[in-house]
Amino acid sequence: MARSRETAQSPNGISPSGIDVLDRAAAILFAFRRDDAPLTLTEISNRTGLYKSTALRLVGALCHHRLLLRLQDGRYLLGAATFNLGAIYESTLNLSDVLMPLMRQLNEDSGESVSFHVRDGDKRVCLYRISSRHSLRAEVQQGDVLPLDRGASGRVLSAFAGATGEPYDTVRHTMYYMSLGERDAETAGISAPVLGAAGSLVGALGLVGPVSRLNGEAMERYRPLLLDYAAQATHLLGGDPTPLKEAAAR
Repeated sequence: MARSRETAQSPNGISPSGIDVLDRAAAILFAFRRDDAPLTLTEISNRTGLYKSTALRLVGALCHHRLLLRLQDGRYLLGAATFNLGAIYESTLNLSDVLMPLMRQLNEDSGESVSFHVRDGDKRVCLYRISSRHSLRAEVQQGDVLPLDRGASGRVLSAFAGATGEPYDTVRHTMYYMSLGERDAETAGISAPVLGAAGSLVGALGLVGPVSRLNGEAMERYRPLLLDYAAQATHLLGGDPTPLKEAAAR
């Protein structure tokens, strides 16, 4: 019987691109986790599903390009080139380039206003905003400064900045918050976190509208959609989208 073709298993859940050598090299790089000890060749093989002979050839090439570093005891670390690439990414990243296309599509899919809030001390700022197509809409504008302790985005920002107790413990578990008239009697919203590398909080992505239209039933209908877009943004910004994807599937 012919031996089955070797396929790398990407530890971060990214599907293969179809370019085998790149997929295998990427699987090795993604096998390293935050706070890991250096990995042995056996551990790399186990995490990626690659034969040790294949992994050995690839880690040699990655070491040559300084993407991995081989220690004297034979274990491996991520190399200096990965730090350099990360620094370049951070210095050239324009947040709007990532978020605005997703926000426009979410606006198209939902028909409601889409906002992105960031924390600023004990307040929150609406950094980006796309208005609803409806004539009746919530009056939150780009640049508005709003409280953290009221409203969907404020609750999400507080929860993922470390606020304790309820509703923040539940928000961290469900990955979203729904607000009906909490900040303004006529305004409703649902928000989810967008996360960056190592789980850092980037901001809160939300849908907002009048309570007459964006009621509890409507927000529950939009919940998986919002979480999916928050997961996409998180993925593009270097974060782990898995918790958001799992929450969307519940």
